[in-house]
Amino acid sequence: MSAHTDWPDAVEVLNERGGCDVVLLCEHASNHIPAEYRQLGLEAANLQHHIAWDIGAARVTRLLATRLDAPAFLGGYSRLLIDLNRPLGSPGSIPVRSEDTDIPGNVGIDAAERARRAEIMFSPFHDRVAAHLDLRIAEGRPTRIVTIHSFTPVFVGVARPWHAGVLHGAASDLAEALISGLCKDAALNVEANVPYIISRDGDYAVPVHGDDRGIPAILVEIRQDLLSSRSGIEDWANRLAVALPA
Repeated sequence: MSAHTDWPDAVEVLNERGGCDVVLLCEHASNHIPAEYRQLGLEAANLQHHIAWDIGAARVTRLLATRLDAPAFLGGYSRLLIDLNRPLGSPGSIPVRSEDTDIPGNVGIDAAERARRAEIMFSPFHDRVAAHLDLRIAEGRPTRIVTIHSFTPVFVGVARPWHAGVLHGAASDLAEALISGLCKDAALNVEANVPYIISRDGDYAVPVHGDDRGIPAILVEIRQDLLSSRSGIEDWANRLAVALPA
């Protein structure tokens, strides 16, 4: 995003011709909300919380793209405007409440505003990802999708004990291989399909870009307190780079 524009590209693409068969996605990379939306009626502090973005996920993705020589696609806008990992029209797509916070600027918006956000923020991101996947298929390149997220240590008052989760639909083999690799460190608590499960009505990237195309696709969730420092972010990028099966 340049200094003079409030409207960044919907997708930031890194290393598109990288040689790795892994394609990285980071849908919740940014907490940016253009000024005309007046922070959706929220306090500035709210935009630093998980409801606005996945804390640390973008930095892990950038480092991992370098470590793996992998292409990466990062979202340019806050998930509060429109969530890139929720199907259009689903309750989570443009939330009126996120965790325990009401989102006043999303209440009662009309179909035209929903369509505008989809056109500016959602469709360009996924169209770019789809075009990249199409090109890889045309070139006969093997492909695996790994989408990087982070989660809160406590959700609506309930503590979450895991250090990370690896979520999957059809790609159980890839998920279990990554978990096995990560758990070579006996101190780590990593499980499949935590802190939630992939569903067709609640997720987008894994079912649409992955399962529907027959491309192995997984979603990695890292607990946010483990990404609160540069060293923590570097540790997790390194762990994933080593643990992803060749």
